[in-house]
Amino acid sequence: MYLATLFIPMLFVLAYMLKNAPDLLERRMRMREHESEQKQLIKISYIIFMLTFLLPGFDVRYGWSQMPAFVAIAANLIVLLGYGIFYIVVRENQYASRVIEVDTAQQVISSGPYAVVRHPMYAGLLLLYIFSPIALGSYWAVIPVICMVPIMVGRIINEEKVLTRDLKGYSEYLLKVRYRLIPGIW
Repeated sequence: MYLATLFIPMLFVLAYMLKNAPDLLERRMRMREHESEQKQLIKISYIIFMLTFLLPGFDVRYGWSQMPAFVAIAANLIVLLGYGIFYIVVRENQYASRVIEVDTAQQVISSGPYAVVRHPMYAGLLLLYIFSPIALGSYWAVIPVICMVPIMVGRIINEEKVLTRDLKGYSEYLLKVRYRLIPGIW
């Protein structure tokens, strides 16, 4: 069920990008960070990511978590919601690169989800990451995935430094949209 929750929407997003936004797809395929702080955060996140997806296999095999099916199904729906947020973000922001960079033609996006929080893609990805272990039937794998939160916070803080420095109009956007990730909280 989890694989279907991830891959079916992924195929639709890929089809959208191939047809409507090939430049965006190319940006999303870039993997090499230029910022040294981002490189360090990504190295740490690889370890967390691996644990997040290996632990559920051990958990299910050895029966560490006794999870009712409806909990896993609900978690899959939240994962799907996270992916839906991701899709809305890439439709709104054609410069949503995987790496922190500013294109010469790039403009500040302040519409759609960017009118609510400054980093809506991270909000969607956090939902996807945090609920993935539960969708896979593991309470224990939530522990390492919670470590993703400070990684994303560090990534956001560094990204805002870069965008403030390199993207014209971003400083004004910071004043207009107050919250980074969660409306009313941060």
